Amino acid sequence: MAGLPRDRSLQVQRPVIAALAVVLAIVGSAAPAAARGPDTIADTAEKVMEAVVNISTSQKVKARGSMPKLAPGSPFEEFFEEFFKNRRGQGPGDTQRRRAPRRVSSLGSGFIIDSSGIVVTNNHVVSEADEVKVVLNDGTQLKAEIIGRDKKTDLALLRVKPEKPLRAVAFGDSDRLRIGEWVIAIGNPFSLGGTVTAGIVSARNRDINSGPYDNYIQTDAAINRGNSGGPLFNLNGEVVGINTAIISPSGGSIGIGFAVPSKTAMPVIDQLRRFGETRRGWLGVRIQQMTDELAETMNVDPPRGALVAGVDDEGPAKPAGIKTGDVIVRFDKKDIKEMRDLPRVVADTPVGKDVEVVVLRQGKEQRMNVKLGRLEDGEKKMAAASKGDDALDDKSVVQRTLGLDLANLTSGLRRQYKIKDGVAGVVITGVDMNSAAAEKRLNAGDVIVEVAQEPVTSAADVQKQIEKLKKDGRKSALFLIANADGDLRFVALSLQ
Repeated sequence: MAGLPRDRSLQVQRPVIAALAVVLAIVGSAAPAAARGPDTIADTAEKVMEAVVNISTSQKVKARGSMPKLAPGSPFEEFFEEFFKNRRGQGPGDTQRRRAPRRVSSLGSGFIIDSSGIVVTNNHVVSEADEVKVVLNDGTQLKAEIIGRDKKTDLALLRVKPEKPLRAVAFGDSDRLRIGEWVIAIGNPFSLGGTVTAGIVSARNRDINSGPYDNYIQTDAAINRGNSGGPLFNLNGEVVGINTAIISPSGGSIGIGFAVPSKTAMPVIDQLRRFGETRRGWLGVRIQQMTDELAETMNVDPPRGALVAGVDDEGPAKPAGIKTGDVIVRFDKKDIKEMRDLPRVVADTPVGKDVEVVVLRQGKEQRMNVKLGRLEDGEKKMAAASKGDDALDDKSVVQRTLGLDLANLTSGLRRQYKIKDGVAGVVITGVDMNSAAAEKRLNAGDVIVEVAQEPVTSAADVQKQIEKLKKDGRKSALFLIANADGDLRFVALSLQ
């Protein structure tokens, strides 16, 4: 009798236990599958692993910490000699060894795109190197030659001479990536050797202010130090990005990594392979972002395009008729939705090509033809003209403000603020430190060249233009501002 309740209890519990076992089996099989991602990750990694390489670099650097040079017979000479000897544990003759250059090494990642031995990596991995070696997946080390480097996209191309054809991988189309799509990163984090991590595409077209052509893929696939230059694969085993940067306070992955899209990398790599250098298109304009305030002032609705803040005298834009104050909204049949679209589109356009440029000038659309120059040639000309000055800094931000003291530009003020002879207009002599002008970095010595796209030569001209705009009910006025070197920028100043 004592066993009956136990038997009945088991009979009642058996269906419950069986059902629970089924549930646990379903959950147990589903949870790990979701955690590890698609089953194809392992197949893809196995297929492409041999094409991913380690990049080993070394360079000579000057030794530091040698004993200070003292005048012969100085009372401190003996003291310092003894101090450095005891501190470093060095005996006679070690001074020369301390002064000799020493070699430092670093590691990165790369991948093979041609079985003959063409390797892609990051520029910052090899830029300072005296010697570069490519370490294959099987441990083979090959001396590498740098074919070409590009600082703007942080890419470099290497060549090795293997004894037999190497395993290579192909580029895919990064434009077809979707947010949430699985991707695989393979590289050499923390010098551990080939390591596979997986994650998803977190965002596309990220601008991290690292260069003029920023449009990074953001991923949460773990990317750490040493992953630089390694490939980001889609599940078809195609390279859709080149791992380049991370955001991390510690240097380790926190799930925010960035890769150069294959669509950006491929033309650069092709040019490096063909010419050993880049050959980008050049328009010859300085541009700035079209803000809501500027768009309202310039009758650009909706706000779009790239505002021309300056035209280079030696560039292709000037003979084509493009002027300061124009808003470029279309280039070579491609819409320019915001400022940073234009540099990428122009750079990808072949040098010497005749292209149609559509601009908005005083609210009206105009079309003009431009024959593109070469960016690298233009940069050399501008560097020579500026004589080392940072004459083309586009980082200042255009803002609305007043709170300015103005004066006619006299020879005395020109000398005081070191304003170049070619700069004409009305000089700012004071900025109210409690105004938005101070916050927006308008400084004494800046020169107002135009108000509402009308030239001004005296403080009275400025006042007259402001009064006219206020009478017309305008909320803000467009100012063209020059610095002492004559570099121009637009600023929308509030009239309220």
